[in-house]
Amino acid sequence: MKLSNETVLLNQSIATKEEAIRLAGELLVKAGFVSPEYVDAMLEREKIVSTYMGNFLAIPHGTDEAKKHILKSGISLVQVPAGVEFGNGDKPAKVIIGIAGKGDDHLEVLSTIAIAFSEIEVAEQIINASNADEINAVLEGVEL
Repeated sequence: MKLSNETVLLNQSIATKEEAIRLAGELLVKAGFVSPEYVDAMLEREKIVSTYMGNFLAIPHGTDEAKKHILKSGISLVQVPAGVEFGNGDKPAKVIIGIAGKGDDHLEVLSTIAIAFSEIEVAEQIINASNADEINAVLEGVEL
């Protein structure tokens, strides 16, 4: 799944994880991947369990009940170089990837992203990327 300029926000300064999740969700809405209700479900999921994955990555996504609000599979990315606290102590999220997976697509997307970010070098390249093309090139170069 590729990111486009309309699904990426770079160099953001964000105060709260709720704001970060809402931004990632709004990108999914604007790109036609989900209806607005899905964003609320992303915030609801975060209340149940943190979507922080380590290596400066958070992957907010909706609850199972929210799958009806997914129009088609897609991802969004919000880059926060200074980080935003996701309730995980001293390691803030610097990359927030919103996911909307139609059917079982979300499992494959989650797996691909988790593998990519298992290497801190990959995470740092994405944290320092200056456009969507750079991020796509990094993700495409990851051995899965």
